[in-house]
Amino acid sequence: MSMSHLYGKDDDGDVEMEKFEITDWDLQNEFNPNRQRHWQTKEEATYGVWAEHDSDDERPSFGGKRSRDYSAPVNFISAGLRKAAAEEVIEEDSDEDEKPIKQEEFPKEFVPKKLKTGGHFKPSQKGFIGGTKSFMDFGSWERHTKGIGQKLLQKMGYVPGRGLGKNAQGIINPIEAKQRKGKGALGAYGSERTSQSLQDFPVVDSEEEAEEEFQKELSQWRKDPNGGKKKPKYAYKTVEELKAKGRLGKQLTTPQKELSQVKVIDMTGREQRVYYSYSQISHKHNIPDDNPQQPLGKDSKPQAFALPELEHNLQLLIDITEQEIIQNDRQLQYERDMVVNLTHEIQKMSEILSHEETAISNLSKVLELVEECERRMQPNCDNPLTLDECAKIFETLQDKYYEEYRMSDRVDLAVAIVFPLMKDYFKNWDPLKDCMYGTEIIAKWKRLLENDQLLSHSGQDLATDAFHRLMWEMWMPYVRNIITQWQPRNCGPMVDFLDSWVHVIPVWILDNILDQLIFPKLQKEVENWNPLTDTVPIHSWIHPWLPLMQSRLEPLYSPIRNKLANALQKWHPSDSSAKLILQPWKEVFTPGSWEAFMVKNIVPKLGMCLNELVINPHQQHMDAFYWVIDWEGMVSVSSLVGILEKHFFPKWLQVLCSWLSNSPNYEEITKWYLGWKSMFSDQVLAHPSIKDKFNEALDIMNRAVSSNVGGYMQPGARENIAYLTHTERRKDFQYEAMQERREAENMAQRGIGMAASSVPMNFKDLIQTKAEEHNIVFMPVIGKRHEGKQLYTFGRIVIYIDRGVVFVQGEKTWVPTSLQSLIDMAK
Repeated sequence: MSMSHLYGKDDDGDVEMEKFEITDWDLQNEFNPNRQRHWQTKEEATYGVWAEHDSDDERPSFGGKRSRDYSAPVNFISAGLRKAAAEEVIEEDSDEDEKPIKQEEFPKEFVPKKLKTGGHFKPSQKGFIGGTKSFMDFGSWERHTKGIGQKLLQKMGYVPGRGLGKNAQGIINPIEAKQRKGKGALGAYGSERTSQSLQDFPVVDSEEEAEEEFQKELSQWRKDPNGGKKKPKYAYKTVEELKAKGRLGKQLTTPQKELSQVKVIDMTGREQRVYYSYSQISHKHNIPDDNPQQPLGKDSKPQAFALPELEHNLQLLIDITEQEIIQNDRQLQYERDMVVNLTHEIQKMSEILSHEETAISNLSKVLELVEECERRMQPNCDNPLTLDECAKIFETLQDKYYEEYRMSDRVDLAVAIVFPLMKDYFKNWDPLKDCMYGTEIIAKWKRLLENDQLLSHSGQDLATDAFHRLMWEMWMPYVRNIITQWQPRNCGPMVDFLDSWVHVIPVWILDNILDQLIFPKLQKEVENWNPLTDTVPIHSWIHPWLPLMQSRLEPLYSPIRNKLANALQKWHPSDSSAKLILQPWKEVFTPGSWEAFMVKNIVPKLGMCLNELVINPHQQHMDAFYWVIDWEGMVSVSSLVGILEKHFFPKWLQVLCSWLSNSPNYEEITKWYLGWKSMFSDQVLAHPSIKDKFNEALDIMNRAVSSNVGGYMQPGARENIAYLTHTERRKDFQYEAMQERREAENMAQRGIGMAASSVPMNFKDLIQTKAEEHNIVFMPVIGKRHEGKQLYTFGRIVIYIDRGVVFVQGEKTWVPTSLQSLIDMAK
């Protein structure tokens, strides 16, 4: 089998070269379903391309050479008969070249021989090429198969005779191919859409319209076969069309005439051409060529009338006319736009002019008012200007001419007009005698002169605020003169005066008065104060300044405490004047400083006094006890409990034991016990240490009646003591339950529930919880430790926690204390 359709030969014909081009024969066999398959032999399967071949027709190995058999006879291949030249010309001009070439018409050397791998391919089977075979038998090969494709489609819901897809939107028939008439390019013979395509997609094809237009234009250049003369067609353009064409271009803000007269040099052709507008470039193909006329042929006829220069000139005139029409339209539109813009400008300028006229009129009226004020301020004026009338004039300026008033320099205007009137108004004013004098008029001028940007009164820029300057230059000198002559112990008039003016004067002026004038006078007076000789208590002339000065007075507290401490060195608790002097300072001093002052100066004196108390059940003197208990509100509960534990209860329990050992009257002991207990307040009795002492006394009495000491027992004594013990324990239990209920209510009000997160996990959490209940600040001191333990601030007290015990910083050492005592000290 020859493979000449696959293997070509070189120029010498010695070597057969394999060609890989796809020929028509390949396509015919590719779409031939009835061709025979080539079955490989065992030797071909084993050796592949290196297998031995018995015939020359078999496929040679790739790239190998075959020796030529020169003993074989020479074979000639017929190329057909050569036709005459005239017949060839006729055949070239005929339309038969456009018909499909049949396989029999190919030269024999180009006809592919029958492959070994294919069967006998009959000429009638050429119909597969070009798609000329009917599609009625499409898919008929499934008759010879198992039809697995059709079955799979039917399982997926396919219905024969309907299209594919969810909504059966697919095409039913296979895509048809349309045979082209000749060998021309795509679209050379018109539209190639089939009837099936037109039926399934009935959309107007823009390509068909373009093709029709092209064929129509092309037919104009062809000679009429009937020999008739075509009638020329003329195209007309109206002025409106030219204007619309001109508006499609770029709209320019300047007249188009300047750009339309631009000289353009075209050097794209063989010769240089000059145009006088950009639009002429688009018409340059209409300019006649300067090429020499071609010689006429045999069949060509000379033109009867040919004047290309005239045609060019006419076309040029037409183009110039079109350009003038377009330019005139653009110029007209430009002028119309200019008229609209100028109309808007006129309206805008009219508004500005009216606004300026109004402003000029208002300024003229303002100037008249100011000149009237200046005229009435002259010394010899019959109707002098008063401060109230001047305020009314400024109110008029602010109400009717607000913009002019806001833009004017109010500082200079007030200095020139208001300041002289204000100076005359306060000429005979004494602030300590008439503290309310001038407050209303100054409040009115505050609204008129104060700058809106300085409403906070925090600035001291006197150049920008007329009211601040007025108060500093006119009002402040009178106040400064009065304060220099004022005695600090007579504080009432001065405090009333500042209270009356505190809402009128600026804040920075009030601060200046308190810091620079009042405080130095008070500080000097405190230094001269002697608590032992002065009959007027110091709080009577210091405390009235607390609402105004507040924390400014703190530097005075330390010398006051030192002077009081010196005065208390020789004091005895029997002197109640000390309590009267100290009691007003309890709420003024900080809790920590007050507790430290009490512990240092009062508590030791109370302890010495209580130590001198003699407890005698038969004849008791209670004066010393009353002197100590009288300080209960001044001294903290923890300090008072400490005094009682150290100086009272040891002697009291000793007396009780002695009395019980001498056959006492238990009714008298019960009355004696209840009498002493009634001497203490509920707050002191609620303290755990006091409870323990009284419970200890009950235990002693119970042991005395149960042991029957002395051999004689008063009838009913045991029952009376047991009843007393039961009653006292029940009272304690009820009091504790009430306290717990109050604490629970307080915790509920503050939103502290019974959740597990609120339960303290350790002693530190318990302290923090108590601090929150009593509104005490509890926080660590950063970077401070004592013996490796973190220091904390509990209110104003410094503490640290070690093994569940709170240690409070004392004067020289750290003292352990209970949690309740810590809370009392912090309060």
